[in-house]
Amino acid sequence: MAFDGITISCIVKECNDKILGGRISKIAQPEQDELMLTIKNGKESYRILISADPSLPLFYFTSQNKLSPMTAPNFCMLLRKHLQNSRILSVSQPNFERIIRMELEHLDEMGDLCRKFLVVELMGKHSNIIFCDDQNQIIDSIKRISTMVSSVREVLPGRTYFIPDTQEKKNPLLITQDEFILEIQKKSISLYKAIYSVLTGVSPLIAQEICFQAGVDADLPTNSLDESQILRVFHILESLRNQIINGQYKPNIQYENGIPKEYAAILLTSYSQSEQTEFESISELLENFYAQKNTIVRIRQRSVDLRKIVQTALERNVRKYDIQLKQLEDTQKKEVFKLFGELLNTYGYEVPIGSKSCEVLNYYTNEMIAIPLNPEKSPIENAKNYFEKYNKLKRTYEALIQLTKETHDEIEHLDSILNALDIASHESDLVQIKEELIQSGYMKRKGKSPKDRLQKERVISKPFHYVSRDGFHIYVGKNNIQNDEITFKLAIGNDMWFHAKGIPGSHVLVKTNGEKLPDTTYEEAARLAAYYSKAKENDKVEVDYTEKKNVKKPSGGKPGFVVYYTNYSMMIEPKIDGITVL
Repeated sequence: MAFDGITISCIVKECNDKILGGRISKIAQPEQDELMLTIKNGKESYRILISADPSLPLFYFTSQNKLSPMTAPNFCMLLRKHLQNSRILSVSQPNFERIIRMELEHLDEMGDLCRKFLVVELMGKHSNIIFCDDQNQIIDSIKRISTMVSSVREVLPGRTYFIPDTQEKKNPLLITQDEFILEIQKKSISLYKAIYSVLTGVSPLIAQEICFQAGVDADLPTNSLDESQILRVFHILESLRNQIINGQYKPNIQYENGIPKEYAAILLTSYSQSEQTEFESISELLENFYAQKNTIVRIRQRSVDLRKIVQTALERNVRKYDIQLKQLEDTQKKEVFKLFGELLNTYGYEVPIGSKSCEVLNYYTNEMIAIPLNPEKSPIENAKNYFEKYNKLKRTYEALIQLTKETHDEIEHLDSILNALDIASHESDLVQIKEELIQSGYMKRKGKSPKDRLQKERVISKPFHYVSRDGFHIYVGKNNIQNDEITFKLAIGNDMWFHAKGIPGSHVLVKTNGEKLPDTTYEEAARLAAYYSKAKENDKVEVDYTEKKNVKKPSGGKPGFVVYYTNYSMMIEPKIDGITVL
């Protein structure tokens, strides 16, 4: 996943296909480091989003609009002054860098034609949008960079714009075979790292794809390669650059368990084709990919406070549990004290008054045992003292057994809430988790929320709904409230119920409709139970399954907590690709 030179070249091609000769009709700056350009070309109107966000630099065509501030920022006003109604003469990518250079023609104050350049640098934390005149003098930029920030290049009004060449990389569209072999052999690192460190605009992902297509292990060190292997890599590079030169792009997203993992402007043959989705344009891909990514990021951000509350409570309970286990371990001495008391009652008459210890026969083992004594007390008083210690530890033991169980259950409950926060896919999912935390006493309800409003918020969030290959409906709880709902309200006695064994996770329900389930449905339901559990990163997960009628909720049990004593188990991979989601 990288906004690399190949992606940029694909965007440039799309720009040249759509907006070349068009005019900029609107300029907006919805965010501090973001521009929105509206371009009219003939009868068509296009909207381009340009972002210099250091964590997410972007440039793509979009159908979505964004609200702008009431008062436009200075940089936006400057662009409106110079570029309103300007004509786009060219869109290019200098030296295959992660840079888009738009050449624009407009009328100045005197009515004369003049040219300006809008340069978009999409380079991670160094991303910027720079406005230059026809002499490459910087007029202004969306982010001003002084020598205090960068010793390589100032980006300030009046300075000359240039692209710093700090890495001395080669243009992959121009490099010759001899140059490539020489540059690769100079490196003493793994092959794929050598490729992206030698070539401009080539990301690690594309470097690994080139190695895969060449049939050479990407992790092999360059000093272990012979010239024929490097030649094979170069021939794949040649094929790739011919695709780029001819505009033969295939924008695609690689998914893993339904979640977007990687994207590229060329086909990724090193990944499973069954989990790839191709797009008509790179802009459609980027909008789709980052919309899904942004949803996940937004949910993570919104759940930070809830996660902190749960994490703090979990850490506190874990510490408490460790102390309780240590105290429980200490109570194991109680049986020794009881034995000492019994033996002193039996042999105490033989022990002289004032003794600090005595050695008597343990009639349980027929071995001699030494018993420490308080010399200020008689043997019978020492026996009484040992029985008192025994009874105290016995009471402590009985209390700790209950307390450790309660603390252990609380830890499991909090772990299940953390798992629900990991699963949450919409903001409405967080409402139920928050309500559970309020009911459990970890949060206080702020203000008076009408019951009907709360009920409405609850209804918005629904369990995941899948359909197995054989047509059976499968429901997966996103949190403990939904787990209880699908297990005790949606399910009937003969429906099948699944859960990862001994691990916090979702309840999974298969509606059988009175029919016998095929093996493939059992496997798909188990895969869902494994995937939506704390063990989803494991290679294999043990999943319990049973008829719903065997699942019971203990009196006073926490949300999502159930017990069952009749079940089967299977080991399954936590993968959900190929299962249809509704």
